[in-house]
Amino acid sequence: MNWDQVSGNWQQFKGKVREKWGDLTEDEVARLEGNRDQLVGRIQERYGIARDEAERQVSDWLGTMH
Repeated sequence: MNWDQVSGNWQQFKGKVREKWGDLTEDEVARLEGNRDQLVGRIQERYGIARDEAERQVSDWLGTMH
């Protein structure tokens, strides 16, 4: 799956994002509106990890979506 598919169906994927990154609030996820860069930045900030690690987590997660 590619990010365009996730972004285009953000309403469906919000719950899956919350399952993976439970520290993100429902409001935070809703405001992302499918923007990958904002998701990476929010994960980086919330979990206190490097941007590269946050990007890797998003890429790995994307690879598990069908």
